Amino acid sequence: MHPKQAYMAGQLKEVRNRIKSVQSTQQITKAMKMVSAAKLRRAQDAILQMRPYAQKLQDMLSNIVSASEAGSEMALAAERPVEKVLLIVISSDRGLAGAFNANVVKLTKSTIAEKYADQAKNGNVTIWNIGKKAYENLTKSNFKTDATFKDIFLQLSFEKVQEAAAAARQAFLNKEFDVVEIIYSQFKNAATQRFVAERYLPIPRAEKKEGSTQADFIFDPEKNTLVAELMPRILNTQLYKAVLDSNASEHGARMTAMDKASENANEMLRSLKISYNRARQAAITTELTEIVSGAAALQG
Repeated sequence: MHPKQAYMAGQLKEVRNRIKSVQSTQQITKAMKMVSAAKLRRAQDAILQMRPYAQKLQDMLSNIVSASEAGSEMALAAERPVEKVLLIVISSDRGLAGAFNANVVKLTKSTIAEKYADQAKNGNVTIWNIGKKAYENLTKSNFKTDATFKDIFLQLSFEKVQEAAAAARQAFLNKEFDVVEIIYSQFKNAATQRFVAERYLPIPRAEKKEGSTQADFIFDPEKNTLVAELMPRILNTQLYKAVLDSNASEHGARMTAMDKASENANEMLRSLKISYNRARQAAITTELTEIVSGAAALQG
């Protein structure tokens, strides 16, 4: 075989291999998109059904705290100088979800830098991770991380999240931490997530708006007993809502990322097929030219 022909044959083989590789990758991205779409449907239903209930409970708790005097039953709402900080960071266990996990990590780092820089210098910022990806990134970045609740998504349930919420409450009551914040992604729709840092403890007081009146509640049984019983339950619900929000956001982000990857694969396949056809046509033209030249030489 002529060296030029050998080169062009090798070039064609390389393009064919690339086309097969892209097609194989596209099959994977399409399958992952379909899986994420199915999981998103369930996760979206769960958070949309729970969100109004959880939000109303949170508003009620904030109003109760705002209308109450400081006391033993309001220990979870006690404001004190912030020396030790706990951040509960919720990410995912798996990647291939676009910038989802990167944005969670970015918000965590910016929150520490903007709000708790002094505490971080003294080593007083602790991060409890729910989800493996943020844990791996923040640990490599030399943050003080804790993996106790890292694997909650392996078997997501209210009971597992309740354990984390109870541990955070007890640590706050023991004055191991002076403030607790949750960093997670609020689900908007499949293509949109809102990354937020939300106060968990001490329980935030309701913001007073001009011209509005403070809501009051009639308690039965006695107020202190009811509040002491309600507080832990509402805080459990608040953390569980954040976990469900993050879970739905993850599947939405992955579905969107895989859809975009499939579209990019189509564009790449189109470009590769054009390159392959051009190289093939050039090889055919070269062969025809050599055949014609050989025939002409023989006639001559």
